[in-house]
Amino acid sequence: MSRQRTVVKVGTSTLTYDNGKMNYRRVEALCKVLCDLHNSGEDILLVSSGAIGVGMGKTGLSRRPEETKKKQALAAIGQCELMFMYDKLFGEYNHNIAQILLTADVVEAEHKRQNIANTIEELLNMDIIPIFNENDTVAIDELYGNNIGDNDMLSAIVARIVEADRLVILTDIDGLYNSNPRTNPDAKKLSVVKRIDADILEMAAGSGSNRGTGGMITKLQAANYATKCGTEVHVVNGSDPSILYRVFDGDCPGTKFLAVK
Repeated sequence: MSRQRTVVKVGTSTLTYDNGKMNYRRVEALCKVLCDLHNSGEDILLVSSGAIGVGMGKTGLSRRPEETKKKQALAAIGQCELMFMYDKLFGEYNHNIAQILLTADVVEAEHKRQNIANTIEELLNMDIIPIFNENDTVAIDELYGNNIGDNDMLSAIVARIVEADRLVILTDIDGLYNSNPRTNPDAKKLSVVKRIDADILEMAAGSGSNRGTGGMITKLQAANYATKCGTEVHVVNGSDPSILYRVFDGDCPGTKFLAVK
């Protein structure tokens, strides 16, 4: 079987508790599963949110601040803690990681994008698991809500750069529903979406949790971008990271968006 390449995106709501502090049990489980999948012969790339959320927990803030400079400061604090934690947990399973912080101007310029692609290829050849985040201390797009401008779209861009076979977005709901499952108990989950059109986009409710920037709409935008680049996309509930095994085994535990041929 040929080596598959998978980008996994994990959001703040998956990495942290409601109070903003790290959910170590879940993060440790995620790292263990990713290491195991890597051992099986997969190329694994992780796009991780959480820097601001972790910064909030470390500084004792209960709500995400509105001021951009405060969010940038929290990102600087949290990114150190986040990478320290990933380095320790991946290291437990004898895997090395690398940090790549991206900004929109870098991925929009062809020669810079090629440089990134070359670096990533070399890291994968060295058996390293690259971990991506947007560089919030210098790029305010995500903080303002413009594109890149969140890690759902960043994960789709990374998937395009590395020509990934699949993108898995771990979130705090089970997939795409035909109406908001938080308010409508009769909402039905869609297992497979062949094409993202206006009707599908209308199904996405507003924003996400208090600790993140994304909602289902950003996941649909990311899926729309990635599937058009030939990458299959899965949106699944990340509360139990072992759900990734089901995705890799060909199951549809969340919503699968088929790649556009």
